[in-house]
Amino acid sequence: MLRTSGLTKRFGGLTAVDGVDFELGSDELCSLIGPNGAGKTTFFNLLTGTLDPTGGSVEYREAEGDWVDVTDDDPHEMALRGLHRSYQITNVFPTATALENVRVAAQADGGRDAWKLWRNVGAFEGYEREARGILERVGLGDEADTAAETLSHGQKRHLEVAVALAGDPDVLLLDEPTAGVSSDAIDRLVELIRNVAADHAVLLVEHNMDVVMDVSDRVAVLHQGELIADGEPSAVREDPAVRKAYLGGYEGGDDADAGDGGRTAGGEAA
Repeated sequence: MLRTSGLTKRFGGLTAVDGVDFELGSDELCSLIGPNGAGKTTFFNLLTGTLDPTGGSVEYREAEGDWVDVTDDDPHEMALRGLHRSYQITNVFPTATALENVRVAAQADGGRDAWKLWRNVGAFEGYEREARGILERVGLGDEADTAAETLSHGQKRHLEVAVALAGDPDVLLLDEPTAGVSSDAIDRLVELIRNVAADHAVLLVEHNMDVVMDVSDRVAVLHQGELIADGEPSAVREDPAVRKAYLGGYEGGDDADAGDGGRTAGGEAA
């Protein structure tokens, strides 16, 4: 669904992403891991058009099966093509209800006609039905009329996924969805990630290694902007270069959730 060739981003003398060749299939969940400063968020921003690359290209496979060069697309164009994302920091309208947050996202993906001011309100019922269905899917059906700011942190993370699902995208980029989520709520979030990965291509940035090893079909590892490993979770976990650069002594089940104020997989304080 999505691929890069030699993708590079420099900020002055700093190379944040260095010649990355990467491909995400239509039916897989790939986790992107690496130490802080490895270039993960920059890579996300290049894929979504938020940043322009210094070099290389980004291609997107459309429904007809043709690969299209989208290197110069802006975020709105990428979203309309079917690539949606969530963010590290909760990014919803706090005073709007959960339903309104998702409905607005659905309208934004609905094209120019979705925003004609003088249309009868009944013309927007389709977007509301879509929003309610998505909220049911992410476990927030009973919170449809609740203001986003009063939801728990875990519920807000579910709402962010709901917003990303609006408009039925083909590809979801989820940026640290478990960050700050309590250990009690992580299991529900993991089940949600599995659920959306059943019918979407998913690229997941995540620091919780238990989550990564549990949900991923593939794991790609960035270190100092370079892709140093890409393969099945078990193979990546045992890769000497990966263990040296990032995983350290991770054996599974460790308190490795940087987003929850714990320890990163490399053993450094978050």
